[in-house]
Amino acid sequence: MSTAARISLLATVGLLVMTAVWGSTFVLIKGVLDRMPVADFLAVRFIIAAIVMFALFHRHVARLSRRQLWRGALLGAIYGAGQLLQTWGLALISPSVSGFVTGMYVVFTPILAAVLLRQRTPSVVWLAVGLATFGLGLLSLNGFSVDEGVWLTLLSALLYGLHIVALGHWSRADEAFGLSAVQMAVIALVCLLATAGHGGPSLPPDIDAWLATLYMALIAGAGAMLMQTWAQAHLPATRAAIVMTTEPVFAAGFAVAFGVDALTWRMLLGGGLVLAAMYLVELAPRRGGKDAPPAEAIHHEL
Repeated sequence: MSTAARISLLATVGLLVMTAVWGSTFVLIKGVLDRMPVADFLAVRFIIAAIVMFALFHRHVARLSRRQLWRGALLGAIYGAGQLLQTWGLALISPSVSGFVTGMYVVFTPILAAVLLRQRTPSVVWLAVGLATFGLGLLSLNGFSVDEGVWLTLLSALLYGLHIVALGHWSRADEAFGLSAVQMAVIALVCLLATAGHGGPSLPPDIDAWLATLYMALIAGAGAMLMQTWAQAHLPATRAAIVMTTEPVFAAGFAVAFGVDALTWRMLLGGGLVLAAMYLVELAPRRGGKDAPPAEAIHHEL
């Protein structure tokens, strides 16, 4: 196996680990949001993550060019807006519908890559997109009504797809620490501004809420952003998006493991389809049919 292939495999495994961490958060978040406003929770979570990341990586931030600083700020604004829209939408619709609609970033990502970056997407990737979308539907869709919550969540999925495409286009492995810290600071600012209407964020009400918030901030926030930024320096955006569709699979697995949900045929079949989509993308041709140029060749202007 070549060095490039080993790094690509490591990046894929890193994204899988990050997605597993995201999947573990659904049970934790539900308990916290019962006792704390959505915007306040997000603001506290990302402020903590930003403080920690700047304490660790401020020298890396200082070495970023002005162009990369602006790119990091734009990426953070996109991601922060997506977080708020997704969570506001969740307040208006069922979690199952929210999970499916959010997962539609796997459809938006190759479309945005084709439109914005003029990347040619091979047919096997579109087949994987279809399998992943159907699998997501089986995992989480128990009814669908096009109301305000659905539109808010769909817009968040579009922003997540845009973030994946732009991050894959702009991220460099040697700048991952600094770029992650800048993104986290802007995400925190966006969420903090969302609390301005009621005088700023309230703090977690008890020790359990604090522990959940710290886990979300440091592991699912700072750690996941760092891993995603590094991994996407080595992976095409569409491939990364399909790898990340395993989030509902992990979420269902944790729900079953903790006794929150029962194992069903929908979980098994839906999860199998998502994993099959990942397998197809991993087998996508590396020559002639690749859905993006090599990482070192894609850092030109949009």
